[in-house]
Amino acid sequence: MIEAVKNHAERLFEGARGSHDWEHTLRVVRLCRQIGPVEGADMDVLMAAAYLHDIGRCYQDVSNGEVCHAEKGAQMARPIVQGLPLSAEQKENILHAVRSHRFRGTRPPETLEARVLFDADKLDAIGAVGVARAFLFAGEVGARLHNPDMNVAEARPYSIDDTGYREFKVKLSRIKDRILTHEGRKLAKARHEFMVNFFGRFLKEYEGKE
Repeated sequence: MIEAVKNHAERLFEGARGSHDWEHTLRVVRLCRQIGPVEGADMDVLMAAAYLHDIGRCYQDVSNGEVCHAEKGAQMARPIVQGLPLSAEQKENILHAVRSHRFRGTRPPETLEARVLFDADKLDAIGAVGVARAFLFAGEVGARLHNPDMNVAEARPYSIDDTGYREFKVKLSRIKDRILTHEGRKLAKARHEFMVNFFGRFLKEYEGKE
């Protein structure tokens, strides 16, 4: 069953941008496999949601953020989920997890499986991989390496000032305190510390101080 979901989801990532491609989904799946059993999650629900969580991402990217990929993904996932040999409650849980996984979303994750998926997705946004993805995304939207004169609170997303450092300041640095599971918080600690150290050195090197 999960293999069928995986195969269906993978086909929806053709042409996806590197920062949110199928490889990102696979990393999130691996994190869910690590966190889910420790937290006691329903792994059928969790694995299906993990494979489907970003299938709407291309619509957000094409619209420069106007479309919410979590809401779109849940809409796209419904016909896939309806055919699975699961209870109605499990199916709705999968859709809820997809709909509520976004950091900037308006729907909080209310089930254990949704919370695990939220954490796994956020953990892939921090640490060494998170830094790499932040700069990869900045390149995808045509942002510069850094703008020392930029007020990150005023910089527009999907613009030349949507830099890796801006992403760190407005989102990545806040993720550690938004993690919802005990196991997720353990993993987030070291990843957060790596980012703080990296961007501290990044700013010094940019200014020629290191």
